[in-house]
Amino acid sequence: MFRARCNVVLGAFVVVVASCGASPADRAPGAPTPGARTVVSVVEVTDGDTIRVNLRGTETPVRLIGIDTPEEDGPYTGEECFGEEASRFTTGALAGRAIELELDIELTDRFDRTLAYVWLDDELFNERLVIEGYAVVATFPPNVRYVERFRAAEHLARNRSAGLWAACRLD
Repeated sequence: MFRARCNVVLGAFVVVVASCGASPADRAPGAPTPGARTVVSVVEVTDGDTIRVNLRGTETPVRLIGIDTPEEDGPYTGEECFGEEASRFTTGALAGRAIELELDIELTDRFDRTLAYVWLDDELFNERLVIEGYAVVATFPPNVRYVERFRAAEHLARNRSAGLWAACRLD
């Protein structure tokens, strides 16, 4: 699955129009505001781009916005090139740590995971995954706040043959 997506990613970034999210006007009073950051603690790393956090006393799955890491061997996919490495990198960086989540326009995905940018020590971790070659850009409008940063990071990673760009056949 990841290999097929990378074919599209090589020339640009993946764009999938998602129209199931609520508009800002549809938000309930007191609902999270896009761009605001919330401090949480990482309870578990599921894989390279999905974590579980303690959000106001509730264990909550979070999918990192704007990127896609290869999958590890799981219930829905076989192991993809560099999946184990991406998962290990995210685990080493985030497991047990306090991080900040920043929301965008759409708050959840079809799997009911919170969609967020992850900030670790004032660094955008989603971008770090791309720069280090553990992820590719995968943008799903309307959550596009950092798409240009992610595209620049992917260009840098490809030019340096970082991570999956050297280890995986992405054609």
